[in-house]
Amino acid sequence: MPYFFDPMLMLVTLPAVLLAMWAQVRVKSTFAAASQVPANLSGAAAARYVLDSAGLQNVMIEQVPGQLSDHYDPRTKVLRLSSDVYNRRSMAAVGIAAHEAGHAIQDATRYAPLVVRNAAVPLANVGTGSAGLLFMIGLSFPPLLILAILLFAAGVFFQLVNLPVEFDASRRAKKQLVELGVVAPNDMGPVNKVLNAAAWTYVAATLQVVLTLLYLVMRFVGSQSSDD
Repeated sequence: MPYFFDPMLMLVTLPAVLLAMWAQVRVKSTFAAASQVPANLSGAAAARYVLDSAGLQNVMIEQVPGQLSDHYDPRTKVLRLSSDVYNRRSMAAVGIAAHEAGHAIQDATRYAPLVVRNAAVPLANVGTGSAGLLFMIGLSFPPLLILAILLFAAGVFFQLVNLPVEFDASRRAKKQLVELGVVAPNDMGPVNKVLNAAAWTYVAATLQVVLTLLYLVMRFVGSQSSDD
């Protein structure tokens, strides 16, 4: 999408880019540090314990390749954990695994923001994927500018709804790990650091799409002013 190389866009989204870079470094450093702190269970075992305690024996756990590629798939009811999380007995592993198990619990309890987020996925994918091209065409055909902005706004909406979903999953993870005795309350420091660092990546992603939408609106207003 050529318009993404606009220097003005780079300037507008610079705070989000810098925040994202800092968040990624922080996630890697906190994960590495927490990976050195031993835990009683592996990530897979901790996730299984959390899921079974919530009555979710039907949710399967699979090992997948990649680093920090952990996720819960609500369509297949499968929790997928990267090798470092699945196999290792560390505070980093149990924290990430419990976070993903938190998403499965959200799904089972029909947690409202998750329901809305899942429903918004198709439109958000279409919106963020096509908005750039439509916007470029729209510079010569103004009605498409509005359509591009509306489509991209769907992606912004998805990110805004995603924030409470991720924060709530981490809250559930921290609570379950302590209540189930997987991690002692006084030992939760490394888990908290990993999950709090991960939260900043979602904040950065949300800020970037919000600022990009602001850029699109600024370009639209500018095009309208030049036509007057």
